[in-house]
Order: sequence, then C-alpha cells, then structure tokens
Amino acid sequence: MSIVKINALTVPAEQREVLEQRFASRAGAVEGSDGFEWFELLRPVEGTDQYLVYTRWRSEEDFQAWMEGPMKAAHQGGGAGAGGGERPKPAASGSAVWSFEVVQQAAPKPQG
Repeated sequence: MSIVKINALTVPAEQREVLEQRFASRAGAVEGSDGFEWFELLRPVEGTDQYLVYTRWRSEEDFQAWMEGPMKAAHQGGGAGAGGGERPKPAASGSAVWSFEVVQQAAPKPQG
C-alpha cells in the first residue's frame, strides 16, 4: 500500500498568508513525479500554529527520488528567484516530517 508523508510546519500568524501564497504559486513539479498520488495543504483552525503538508506516494523509494531530484532543486535556487536574487525568508519557523504506511483506506460508496 501507499505511504504518507506529513510535513508539520510551524507558521507564525503573520506568515500564514505568505506560506499559502507560496504553495499556491509553486511550480507543481510534484504532480508529475513518478509514484505521486496526492497532496493537501491543511490550514490550522484552532489550537495550533502548525500547517500540515500531506502527500501520499506509491512507495518510500518514489518519495526519496522526488526528495533528491525535483524537491531538492526547487529548494536550492532552481525555483523562485533563480535569476540570482536573494531567496525569500522561510515562512515557517520550524518543520517536522512524519511518515506513515497506509494500512486501511475507504472511499465514499457510489450513490445510485
């Protein structure tokens, strides 16, 4: 079954809009990556300042290939500001990546 990676980003209130804009304008390279299955950016509603970046992958190997290829390039200057300008300050003040294996899943039953 699939694997899930959740990146928990600590984002101060004044940086929330910046973070969401950066995700909205991202290059979209992940969608074309081999083994990629799903992405969601989850905004906290109450009780926390952590956004969750949820991605689902066919395998750990597919995730690692994306991390070492397109993701690494995008975060090392291959993305915004590639014209030699200064890279923007990170919107998050902290990050932790959680890994899970999908052991059960369900989808809505077809209505008919």
